[in-house]
Amino acid sequence: MSLSDIRARISAAEKEVGRAAGSVSLIAVSKEQPEARVLPVLEAGHRIFGENRVQEAAGKWPDWVARFGPLDLHLLGPLQTNKTRQAMELFQTIHSLDRPKLARRFAQLAQELGQCPELFVQVNTGAEPQKAGVLPQDADAFIADARALDLPVIGVMCIPPLEDDPAPHFRQLAEIGARNGLRALSMGMSGDFEIAIAHGATHVRVGSAIFGARK
Repeated sequence: MSLSDIRARISAAEKEVGRAAGSVSLIAVSKEQPEARVLPVLEAGHRIFGENRVQEAAGKWPDWVARFGPLDLHLLGPLQTNKTRQAMELFQTIHSLDRPKLARRFAQLAQELGQCPELFVQVNTGAEPQKAGVLPQDADAFIADARALDLPVIGVMCIPPLEDDPAPHFRQLAEIGARNGLRALSMGMSGDFEIAIAHGATHVRVGSAIFGARK
């Protein structure tokens, strides 16, 4: 499936639920994708990309930024505290704020660097022990604590359990966002982004449907 196909499906999903055209940002998830697949998407004019690992992103995106100009890079995967500085210097948005220690590190570096990427709080809506994220019942307090550190928290993010119907997870995330006055919802991937848009997603993360299956 092509980039234009995904864009058309996003537009149709926006229209289906009466949302404004362009209200959903498409993050093209380029993690583990070879240059031969990513370059055509860049050449087609797309400028919003997502990566899961700081080290992988640092190895490829600086050269592409030099070639194509400013890009909007999003970190989607778990962030180790010792890689926070590098992540803050590389990414414009980070979707994986999930624990107090990381929040404090962001706050410390924001003071030192004079800037901070926009942040999403990751919520583990399925309470999966192997998955990162704040538990839903702890989300309100964690968001309040992050705001007290003057962090630029703009939204919440989730990755529903693979075997579950994603709709209840998207609904729960939207409720958490609304309750905390957060405008952005990062939810929906290649297999369910249209459902996410119906539940208010502002950012959808689509990889394999654009680039093909990762090897």
